[in-house]
Amino acid sequence: MVLRNFQGRLPNDSLLRIHQREGRLVTKTVLITDLDNTLFDWFGVWYACNSAMLSKVCAISGLDNSVILPEIKAVHQRHGTAEYAFLLQELPSLHNLYGTPERIMEVMDEAVHAFNSERKRRLKLYPTVLDTLNSLKDQGVLVIAYTESKSFYTACRIKKLGLDRLIDFLYSPPDHEVPDGFIGTKFDFELTVHCHTPEGEIKPNPTLLLDIINDVGATPEECVYIGDSEMKNIEMAQQAGVSDVLAKYGAEHFDTNPSGYELLRAVTHWTDADVEREKAIKQNYHGIPASFTVDRFSELMDIFEFSPFQGVRL
Repeated sequence: MVLRNFQGRLPNDSLLRIHQREGRLVTKTVLITDLDNTLFDWFGVWYACNSAMLSKVCAISGLDNSVILPEIKAVHQRHGTAEYAFLLQELPSLHNLYGTPERIMEVMDEAVHAFNSERKRRLKLYPTVLDTLNSLKDQGVLVIAYTESKSFYTACRIKKLGLDRLIDFLYSPPDHEVPDGFIGTKFDFELTVHCHTPEGEIKPNPTLLLDIINDVGATPEECVYIGDSEMKNIEMAQQAGVSDVLAKYGAEHFDTNPSGYELLRAVTHWTDADVEREKAIKQNYHGIPASFTVDRFSELMDIFEFSPFQGVRL
């Protein structure tokens, strides 16, 4: 399945608000959901795993964060993700100490274990997500997940969280390249159809959202989109003429974990070009409030009436 790149004409803000008001009365058959910080606490998991691993790396190697963090940032930027699975093998300071990737991983086994232990402990769905998705599937609703996280890491979480049978279509960017000779785990889905979004296409992109909707044989009017970012999720849905819901609970970490954001900024994969792109997004943001705001995922069922999707499930 290949997404087309088309430039559809989008309605203006006034028409969008009229559409949203009218859309509240329409029965919905498709749920489009963001993943990170909407179905689960991506940021909390990321911070817990990486801070635990870094603490062990510094203790084992004797290196300071002032040395390691800039190297991590360079690796993340090279691969376009803050989740790069082969991070330790590519840190120059560890190469200087231990010589080969194999030796690095042998010495840093305790650091890797700390990372995996935190992920196992903390990776879980937000309250009410599982029950709500089960209810929607029982009603025959089509469920689509749309994320900007790379395919491998996204597929891993989908499998570990037991979402394979609950998500019909998953849209995510393709993966970065992996080291030569690496034979990794492949996460094959039983039900979920995994599609790649076009390289370099990012949120907010209403034309891409419309393309996803068209790709599965649906219409904007029968869709609901839920996400945690007003600028990237809500505005995109509004401009695409899709009923929008803000997952307010997914943004709570902005206030509760400032140290986590300090670490994320220190090792971010964002380049200077990415920072400028983000500035442009903020400048172009219209600031129209979300049509609906929820404190729990299950509140979707109070806002909309859902019925079976009648389109063609490809």
